[in-house]
Amino acid sequence: MSVVKHATPSFGLPRHVAIIMDGNGRWAKRRALPRIAGHRAGVENVRTIVKYCAEQGIETLTLFAFSSENWRRPPTEVKLLFELFVVALDQEIDKLHEAGVRLRVIGDRTPFPARLKRCIERAEARTAGNTRLNLVIAANYGGHWDITQAARHVAGLVKQGVLEPDEITAEHLEAHVALADLPAPDLFIRSGGEQRISNYLLWQLAYTELYFTDCLWPDFDTEEFERAIASFASRQRRFGMTGEQVSGTRDAFAATGAE
Repeated sequence: MSVVKHATPSFGLPRHVAIIMDGNGRWAKRRALPRIAGHRAGVENVRTIVKYCAEQGIETLTLFAFSSENWRRPPTEVKLLFELFVVALDQEIDKLHEAGVRLRVIGDRTPFPARLKRCIERAEARTAGNTRLNLVIAANYGGHWDITQAARHVAGLVKQGVLEPDEITAEHLEAHVALADLPAPDLFIRSGGEQRISNYLLWQLAYTELYFTDCLWPDFDTEEFERAIASFASRQRRFGMTGEQVSGTRDAFAATGAE
């Protein structure tokens, strides 16, 4: 039985949105620009989407910035991406803090340059007390890595004698995956036309609504985001229940004014 935490039904606005920001390179190619220009345009668009989420009352926005598979890209592009990450953190952290945004980075930081690690730590510490919006950046992240590192934690408990192998449940693993303290994403969005989740939040997306768009990430504006939310709002999320049960839950929430 799945134990991934789900948000309290809100019947319209997702509490947690997870996005794969795809299409920066193609956006640049169509304009005869170098790929890094597309990544810079993508960073500019992140500002727009973060602001929109904060204004709309979305509680958590998780963005896939760099996957564990992206190391296969040309070394020059990887180096430029890390430099862009450092610049973005330096330029944006004060603005994020003033806007009440808490920044968190998930993934394996071990291979990151020392300067990038320091920037991440400084940004997380600066915004740790903010509550308006959780902005989560997945960097050198992969769903396989996430579940593997959770399994290692549980294996450690077994080794210490705290837990017997036959006592291991999904709850034990869930307690150690990234974002274990947050509700699972309600809505997953992928820009750029591809229709796959690409090793992203594999555990957390178990019951997430999926939305795919051909729009390239630098062009993914608030109108496109609103279309994704409208699609989400039109769906009935059952979580294993019948449609009648879900309708009954919705009616109960409406009767108490909880919507």
